[in-house]
Amino acid sequence: MTPTSGTLGTGSPDTPGDSRYRKSQPTFLGLPTAPRGVGHLRGDRSFPDAARDSLRDGQLRANLGHATATIRAKRAKVVGEVPDWAQLREAGRAIKAATMARLDEHLIALEEQVTARGGTVHWARDATEANAIVTRLVQAAGADEVVKVKSMATQEIALNEALEAAGITAHETDLAELIVQLGEDKPSHILVPAIHKNRAEIREIFLRTMPAVDPALTDEPRRLAMAARSHLRERFLRARVAISGANFAVAETGTLAVVESEGNGRMCLTLPRTLITVMGIEKVVPTWRDLEVFLQLLPRSSTGERMNPYTSLWAGVTPGDGPQEFHLVLLDNGRTAVLADELGREALHCIRCSACLNVCPVYERAGGHAYGSVYPGPIGAVLSPQLTGVEDNASLPYASSLCGACYDVCPVAIDIPSILVHLRGEHVEAQTRTTPESMAFRALSKAMSSPRLWHLAQRAAGLGRLLARGRATLPATLPPPASHWTRTRDLPTPPQETFTQAWAREHRR
Repeated sequence: MTPTSGTLGTGSPDTPGDSRYRKSQPTFLGLPTAPRGVGHLRGDRSFPDAARDSLRDGQLRANLGHATATIRAKRAKVVGEVPDWAQLREAGRAIKAATMARLDEHLIALEEQVTARGGTVHWARDATEANAIVTRLVQAAGADEVVKVKSMATQEIALNEALEAAGITAHETDLAELIVQLGEDKPSHILVPAIHKNRAEIREIFLRTMPAVDPALTDEPRRLAMAARSHLRERFLRARVAISGANFAVAETGTLAVVESEGNGRMCLTLPRTLITVMGIEKVVPTWRDLEVFLQLLPRSSTGERMNPYTSLWAGVTPGDGPQEFHLVLLDNGRTAVLADELGREALHCIRCSACLNVCPVYERAGGHAYGSVYPGPIGAVLSPQLTGVEDNASLPYASSLCGACYDVCPVAIDIPSILVHLRGEHVEAQTRTTPESMAFRALSKAMSSPRLWHLAQRAAGLGRLLARGRATLPATLPPPASHWTRTRDLPTPPQETFTQAWAREHRR
């Protein structure tokens, strides 16, 4: 594979998604970026504007603080039990890097194995094409409703909305996704989409939206789970079509894997007659042995468990057992554009554990909705801008303090801070207009290149002590353009003595 090409060849341009044409005519999967107007990768507002509203919501901050602290503690405990965690982490990183280097070969091998086992593979260049493929398959099955396993890929492409437009009802079966769906809300976390809701808020949603729910329902977790189970059971039993994502796909055997904690995924993957899986092309791993590494890394980093309660593996179809029709939709939607960036492609290593969200001080305070993308937190700040093009999500690479905590906990050692800086550089280089920030930095550059100007600037900065009036930081109400900095960051009061002055005094002879 040539990563810089940004394309993967399969299918046919005239028959999108149909793998039967792959050998006769190539098509280019990779488009420059995910298309505008479809999917959930772009927000309506910049991150600073959206985060400002979140920071004023005290209940949201309390919910997030409690939940992320709990998950962090669980993760730290189970990771600490593994004596070779550093070696496992490095193995995961190395497998991902090697896989991306030969991604086209592994995807072709996966298609061949899935097809050999009775499944059908479809190639989707973008969200629009993926939605059309899935909608067509559901209609062909004669269904007007589907049950869904939690899936970031289907959230990314806004599949539920596309199905609804075609008259098809999608029922989310993951408890957190169900809460979000019934509350007409949006997910705010990769692992726990309803992390921004507390038990009282969930009870209110269930009472308001669930038919035949017990009016005496309490906010006890067990009671809430029982209500959700009763609500979903009839949908599981009557559904003819299920839609899932995939945590991994093994190229050498054509095996798909879904790991989850509730059992709803197992119901979706085994009961309906037709199963449709939408999977980002980066989820493939070459061999069964590679899967072993990730099944150790993922549960500890995500749910803080030694292993997931439900690990479902399937390959194609088996007569008389489980779904009798299986379709795998391989989704690009900007991923080959990410692959073309030698540094940024590391974001494709992500296994969606959400560990980086749970340690990020920015996410913990701003929440997931502020990012405007289905991928929030540190990984979203590097993945979303690359999938859409940096200028469509220009504020996200700045949604970080660059503290490095995300890199420390990432189970595949993605250097998120370096990618953030890289994307910030791309954004700056793409600017064609003069901004107050660029003018300020040009002035600073000129001052720092001249000792005389630098000393004058230091003396002028000392006047800031008058504005501080004895406080450790300058007031947030400075006039523009300084206010753009001080309203979101603390600006320390200039010291009475500069470093140069202190050096000269202490080394005076």
